[in-house]
Amino acid sequence: MKYKLLAVDMDGTVLNSDKKISPRTKVALNELMKRGVYVVVSTGRDLAELADYRGEFKSMNYGILISGGMIYDLLRDAPIKIHAVDEPTIFKLIDFGLETRAMIHLHTIKKSVAREADIQNMAVFGMGVYQSMFDRICARCDDPKEYVRAHPGEVIKVNLYHRDKISRDKNFERINALNLSISYAEAFNLEMSPANVTKGSGLRELCAFLKLDLSETVAIGDADNDREILQTAGLGVAMGNASDAIKNLADFVTLDNDNDGVAFAIEKFF
Repeated sequence: MKYKLLAVDMDGTVLNSDKKISPRTKVALNELMKRGVYVVVSTGRDLAELADYRGEFKSMNYGILISGGMIYDLLRDAPIKIHAVDEPTIFKLIDFGLETRAMIHLHTIKKSVAREADIQNMAVFGMGVYQSMFDRICARCDDPKEYVRAHPGEVIKVNLYHRDKISRDKNFERINALNLSISYAEAFNLEMSPANVTKGSGLRELCAFLKLDLSETVAIGDADNDREILQTAGLGVAMGNASDAIKNLADFVTLDNDNDGVAFAIEKFF
């Protein structure tokens, strides 16, 4: 099979434990693009959270961003497809977050939005590794509901970063009744997107746009929100640092993210 598209996750996949892209992985990805293969970032991150890495892949055309909630043309700097969460549902999620003292994080078309008090205490939510990034790129809002009202149709995903497993599990039970796509991420994080919106649905939409068959695609990931895309792509590759559940559903398990697992998979399959 001659694969024509590679979709790669960011955290735990392209990025190593220091949140950097190794020289070997960077070269492998850029060489693949030079050969005419579409290299697509497939991530839970939004545009603001990708800013630190855009310079690494100036030739990258497309992104499956915000866990499939937005398909984006990176070269034209314009969305191709957007799936927003409806306002009443967002307000319910915010209420659940406030009640459990969770950090409420809104992913919008252009911005990453959270409350200042939460941004300054990210270690409390098991998110300390992202403290520097959030300090620099996050838009601040004191009242998340007011922000949503002022930016109708722009919130694509809601993250709730919890302080512990008990509060996360409590909210999962309540959110599970709201007909949303829910993923676990990081320590005690829940990520909520519109129903049936996943990285897998994003790959299907992008392939339709590019007139590619899904059999011509490879996806690489490590986390719960990569489950659908690994099952949707022609070849699903799990990182060596992925959980056993993700490894078991993949077609191939590569090396971990601190040992150039992405580069290893590229060298093997492309």
